[in-house]
Amino acid sequence: MSESATLERGDGVRRLSTVGRLGALTLRLASEACYMVAVGTRVLRVALSPRSWPRTTRNVLARQIFFTGVGAIRFTLLLALLVGISVVLQAQLWLEQAGQDVLLGPVLVTVVLRELAPLLVNVVVLVRSGSAIVTELATMTVAGEVHLLESEGLDPLEYLVLPRAVGVTISICCLSVFFMVASLASGFLASLALGHHGEPGSSFIGSVLSAVGLEDVVHAVAKVVVPALLTTLICCVDGLGAGGARTDIPKAATRALSRAIAALFVSSALLSIVAYL
Repeated sequence: MSESATLERGDGVRRLSTVGRLGALTLRLASEACYMVAVGTRVLRVALSPRSWPRTTRNVLARQIFFTGVGAIRFTLLLALLVGISVVLQAQLWLEQAGQDVLLGPVLVTVVLRELAPLLVNVVVLVRSGSAIVTELATMTVAGEVHLLESEGLDPLEYLVLPRAVGVTISICCLSVFFMVASLASGFLASLALGHHGEPGSSFIGSVLSAVGLEDVVHAVAKVVVPALLTTLICCVDGLGAGGARTDIPKAATRALSRAIAALFVSSALLSIVAYL
């Protein structure tokens, strides 16, 4: 066989190998996506059943809402204050200078309510509570507590996954509302504090409220609920899927956060694409 034929054969093998790896990656991602959809569907179906909410599950739900929602309020409000000063204030000043005051409401609704608030709140909760959830469940798995629950007749999905997924989703919804209100209010008050005598508060609120439509509300709710539920399920599944050694706990946490952050941005981007088509 000639040298040129050997080189062509080697290049073909490398190309096939690259295509094969890409195909394997695609199949693995599709399999994981289908699995997460199946888990999410079952969680939603179980959540609608009153039988799935005994006192023990309700207690876990209450503790999860307190840890995720109440515990993150101060940092969320601080972040909303910074966003209000850096985004709302600048949008108000620049639009006024450009003579486009009528666009203030639509711009703030699109940038803050539909995009920034859901994304930033999900990131805050994921970093703060997602790591705690996956570490807790991975520790329980390594210690054999999950098998103990199963031996006592308790379904880990109902007792461990369901209250955490629902609790985190409820918390993110409430925190997103706080974030939206605080960022708009801080931006308007910052403009007054800097001596900017623009439109009065009633006009500012009216311009924002008049720009909010049903489509904006649906889009904001979807960008809050879908990523929140998806990232929480990823953390729960990876935590329960940890190995039997304690060294698997940090591995599970690292893997879960990496996958959850990627899923958060991908799902948010897909929802935005669907909304603007």
